[in-house]
Amino acid sequence: MGDNADQVKRWTAKRKAALVLSILRGEASVREAARKHGLTVAEVEDWKEKFLLAAENALRSRPKDEEALKEEQIKRLKQKIGELVLGIDILKEAMKGRPFEPKTSDE
Repeated sequence: MGDNADQVKRWTAKRKAALVLSILRGEASVREAARKHGLTVAEVEDWKEKFLLAAENALRSRPKDEEALKEEQIKRLKQKIGELVLGIDILKEAMKGRPFEPKTSDE
């Protein structure tokens, strides 16, 4: 458990921001950054989303408070979930009646 606690301690806000900036600059993809640092893609995506939301808020003439930012993040996440569900529904519809054949190649 000590290793996990050490791992969490090392991810300061400054390090998270640096990682997100490297992704935004195109130096690494979210997946590559997660793999390199032993993080999940979801963690890195969450940091990126929070970073962009905070940056946008900082540039407002009247920045929103923390509660309003949380509400906006929830709204964006719900929208993303809706888009993913729609995509899954479209794929399910397209696959109706087709036999499922697992890939045998090493992708």
